[in-house]
Amino acid sequence: MNPKIKTNLELPTIDSSQISLLERLSNAVSVSGDEREVRQIVIDSVKPYSDDITVDAMGNVLVTCKSKSDHPIRVMLDAHMDEVGFMIVEDEGDGIYSFEMLGGVDQRQLPGKAVLVGKDHLAGIIGAKPIHLADTDELHAAIPQKSLRVDLGPGNAGKVNPGDMGTFATRFVQAGPSLMGKALDDRLGVATLIELIKRHPNQIELLASFSVQEELGLRGAKIAAVALHPDLAIAIDSTPAIDLPRPDQKENSVYNCKLDEGPAIYVADAGTISDPRLIRFLAQTAEKYAIPFQYRQPGGGGTNAGVIHKVLGGIPVVSVSIPGRYAHTPVLLARLADWENTLKLIYAALNDLTPAILAPDRN
Repeated sequence: MNPKIKTNLELPTIDSSQISLLERLSNAVSVSGDEREVRQIVIDSVKPYSDDITVDAMGNVLVTCKSKSDHPIRVMLDAHMDEVGFMIVEDEGDGIYSFEMLGGVDQRQLPGKAVLVGKDHLAGIIGAKPIHLADTDELHAAIPQKSLRVDLGPGNAGKVNPGDMGTFATRFVQAGPSLMGKALDDRLGVATLIELIKRHPNQIELLASFSVQEELGLRGAKIAAVALHPDLAIAIDSTPAIDLPRPDQKENSVYNCKLDEGPAIYVADAGTISDPRLIRFLAQTAEKYAIPFQYRQPGGGGTNAGVIHKVLGGIPVVSVSIPGRYAHTPVLLARLADWENTLKLIYAALNDLTPAILAPDRN
């Protein structure tokens, strides 16, 4: 990157209003399959800036911001609204409920966690045998999820039913440069996409997908991509920052990405090989505007790009993610600067984007 490069484009920054929006999004309860709370925040936030808003049969929010140019390139941006959580399976009496997980939750994190259940956000605890009553074998093994129960107390007995959903009761907090909250995967992406809609450039047709059920297998984005029929797509998400010290090594040499090094541009993951034209374009844009960035190391995991690129005869895709620690637990930790630089990078890329980006062959 060349910090001496200067441009006339004013890049956006994150201020208290965007942080307040992220707090509302993080604290909202929108488990996969019931994204209504986040969906309403999204609709209220983008309505004044959009030419068309549609909620499809799955619950995706599809937003169109029209171009003022003739034959503009159609750009899909996707961020998923849902979060991991659980579904009530059976009422066992006295406010005790069995449950099943929705999404890839780290089950080691479940015992003793405060939760919110159902439409009324009833407070509860995921119960397990206390440590001073557990035998040696139990202390050295993760408690299987099927042995755990949600305890809402006798006062809430009968107030939720099988099929009702819940998630962790973590509340958002900013601590200096760090942002901590539940569901920042992918409420950081949702907040970013809302800001990009507010600032959409006129030379492209912006097609925004706030998608559902990503945590259950990238379900909503596939439907959204078919409906929007874009020329290319960018998935905006959060990716695990595996950057903590490793006790068995002098240096951590195994990581997807790191905090404090900017947005992570995907090269490849378990479901997608990103379009090399888009990878190069994003990297060149970051260099041009002196925006810190990193490459997300190829490997496992995935984003909604994994289904978007396989419809309509193939859609060129790339993913850009905000690094975060402790994904799929009660709290994710991210950096404000990484979020802001992700917003800057995608905003700058959208402003520089023309149909010529797809003129060369893919490789």
